Amino acid sequence: MHCMKFIKKIIERFLPPKKWKVPVIILLGTFTGVALYNFYVSRAWSYLSDDPATCINCHVMTTEYATWSHSSHRERATCNDCHVPHDNIFRHYYFKASDGLRHSAIFTARTYDQSIRMLAPGNTVVQENCIRCHGELTEMVKANVSYKETLEGNGKRCWDCHREVPHGRVKSLTSTPWVEVPAPKSPVPDWLR
Repeated sequence: MHCMKFIKKIIERFLPPKKWKVPVIILLGTFTGVALYNFYVSRAWSYLSDDPATCINCHVMTTEYATWSHSSHRERATCNDCHVPHDNIFRHYYFKASDGLRHSAIFTARTYDQSIRMLAPGNTVVQENCIRCHGELTEMVKANVSYKETLEGNGKRCWDCHREVPHGRVKSLTSTPWVEVPAPKSPVPDWLR
């Protein structure tokens, strides 16, 4: 009984005064609607998949998608196979979420560079995944080094020698001006067009 009174008191503390209930409900409804609309328009659920076409939801990634789709990795690896950690599920989804939020903020604010480059966390993950897939070969040539070790001068990153795998010599968004990639499906319903 005492516990119920305590809970009721906490709830009452967060409720607005009676004269503010309608404006607060309208405001919360508006924010909820905008959040759901953004979730739908951005196809947020698609980022949980491993489908490479998800990467071209942002038009700035078309060059990377096109070069990957013409590479030897296309038959064996998706974007997530190289660019997301695979050592445990928590790190996998944490990295995917944090990197995705950073990407969406950069692309929405249009603050990206013409030349897309990985940051240190992405470099670390790609190096780990090169070794994960090609471990027997990298061990044989004594190239099983982490990204951190390459920064210390103890070896090279895999792509220092294998520059064109799998994206070719992509320099900027204009590297492949005539590239054709599947266009993302429009979020606008047919009845609204």
